[in-house]
Amino acid sequence: MAEPAIFFAEVNERQGEFHRRAFMLGGFAGLGLTALAGRLAYLQLAQTQRYEKMAVSNQFNFKLVPPPRGLILDRNGAVLAANRPNFRLLVHRDKDLDTDGTLKTLANFVPIDQDRHERLLREISRAPKRAPVSIMEDMSWEQFSAIHVRAPAMPGVTADMGEVRVYPHGGAFAHVIGYVAKVNKEDIKPEGPNADPIMLHPGFRIGKQGIEKAFDLDLRGRPGAQKVEVDANGREVRHHTEGDIPAIPGKEIQLTLDVDVQNRALEVFGEESGAAVMMDCRTGDIICMASAPSFDANRFVRGLTGAEYRQLANYERKPLLDKALSGLYPPGSTFKTMTALAALEAGIDPEGRVGCGGGMYFGGRYFHCHKKGGHGMQNMRDAIKNSCDVYFYSVALRIGPDRIAKVAREFGLGQLFDIGISGQKKGTVPDQAWKARYFRKRPRAEQIWYPGENLSYGIGQGYLQTNCLQLAVMTARLANGRKALNPRLIKSIGGQELPSGAAVPDLPFAAEHIEYVRGGMAAVTEAGGTAFRASQLGLGDILMAGKTGTAQVRNYDKGGNRGKGGPWRLRDHGLFVAFAPLDQPRYALAVVVQHGMGGSTAAAPRAREIMRTALLKDPEIRARIEKPMPMPEIAPEIGESVPDETINAPGPPQLTPAAAPASNTPPGVPT
Repeated sequence: MAEPAIFFAEVNERQGEFHRRAFMLGGFAGLGLTALAGRLAYLQLAQTQRYEKMAVSNQFNFKLVPPPRGLILDRNGAVLAANRPNFRLLVHRDKDLDTDGTLKTLANFVPIDQDRHERLLREISRAPKRAPVSIMEDMSWEQFSAIHVRAPAMPGVTADMGEVRVYPHGGAFAHVIGYVAKVNKEDIKPEGPNADPIMLHPGFRIGKQGIEKAFDLDLRGRPGAQKVEVDANGREVRHHTEGDIPAIPGKEIQLTLDVDVQNRALEVFGEESGAAVMMDCRTGDIICMASAPSFDANRFVRGLTGAEYRQLANYERKPLLDKALSGLYPPGSTFKTMTALAALEAGIDPEGRVGCGGGMYFGGRYFHCHKKGGHGMQNMRDAIKNSCDVYFYSVALRIGPDRIAKVAREFGLGQLFDIGISGQKKGTVPDQAWKARYFRKRPRAEQIWYPGENLSYGIGQGYLQTNCLQLAVMTARLANGRKALNPRLIKSIGGQELPSGAAVPDLPFAAEHIEYVRGGMAAVTEAGGTAFRASQLGLGDILMAGKTGTAQVRNYDKGGNRGKGGPWRLRDHGLFVAFAPLDQPRYALAVVVQHGMGGSTAAAPRAREIMRTALLKDPEIRARIEKPMPMPEIAPEIGESVPDETINAPGPPQLTPAAAPASNTPPGVPT
């Protein structure tokens, strides 16, 4: 038998080795138990609150709630954009959800056709886990109640009530206020405010145009949360209202627009296409900024079908285009006010006369006046009153394009204004430097400004392009006569008033020159003026000054029908700019009727109705219109002799001695 490899000579030596091993193993076990006890004590004592929260979070969850979007009001507090209750149907994506079968079941209660069925399948499959997807908005009460009572038997389906944006005045403010719509992939950013989880909520909407887009962050507010109890799979069991976090509504935005004037502007345009902008001549506040035809912003909130959108986009009168800011038009004869002021600043005598025989030859071409046979001899005031083209041809040739352009730019043409919303087009106010720059890639001969181009420029044609807002600013500055007013559209944000448009420098022109041009505009609305019949307000001594304009959209040298019987897209534009009251200007207005054939027939009558609405709403103007009439004189009775001076004397009629009542008081005693 083999001997062991290790041999202990004595029993005590072997026992001592055993004790050392046992002691070492016991020490290691003790250290482990001590560490385990320490860790347990740390978790039980130091980390108690943390794990309590984690345990609660396994039982409770917080569901994001979109905040009420801020209201948009007009200058008098009338609501232009608000929120209303909305019954909606949601489906939450889950691994156990039979999406196709659920949608087929829901189709028994709400309309879901095959195309929409397939689109919803794609949306639900792309949505994050348990993220709700909107199946239908604005359900009726019958639809909502039918689904709500069956929701426990349909996993992943929820019928609840949220809020949806509503525009009480439909299309009247659609281009200014814009609309809200669902969030799409392009709206979500990895950083910044658009990275907020609320962006994925089916009830959340963001601004897509106008005020809604420009001030979206102010209008959003801050989302809240609902405390809900969930099961082991994360499904909602019940709502615990005591743990809710209230949402903070968005800021209230007040505009300078007036709801009555804006509605009236859209009403008078009817089926016509164009724009109207009205400004306060004292403050620069925009009272009206309408574009016609318009569209109902409420339809965009719900979502348009492809066919509905194509119908709006393809209509030749372009209801989706904001013609007040983005539509560019030659100003036509309304620009003659700028040519006249440039001539006065250049030292031309306004009493100097120019003979108009119906046109003039220049450079081998005959330039027509709008009146066949001509206007005869005209000074500047007569030329503005009668809109004589020949007079302004002559003046423009003498002063050149640079002087005209300088005056036009000082009055707001060719400028962009900070009114809070985007979409403005700058237009063109040409001069010699502009033409050389614009045609720099063409031959040198095409970069030169030729004298013949002055004739078209002087009457508001040629390269000149303006928008309706710029024409309103031009008219407001003329009416004010001193300040280079800037337009203001946003009155306040969250109760914080924005600066007035009157906090600007003075116009760099002689006051008497501006007053002379205003006198010419007053003559336009007097008897014999181009807008006399269409500009009478019928408000007592409240009169309106203005200037008509007709802007060609094509050349008629080779013939062509300029009448209303021709194609709509080839007809001339009608324009009218005005201010009132004449003696104390309060409101300035610009109206453009696209392809309206004449400022006096198409634009001026509409401007009159818009101006009447604004004047009748103004308390000071109404007091002036409604001032009491003088007391009628009392005729003497038949046979009664009354001296002439008594009848003509002011104040109440005096009693004559013959008509005095009898008195029993003795003479000399006071009565």
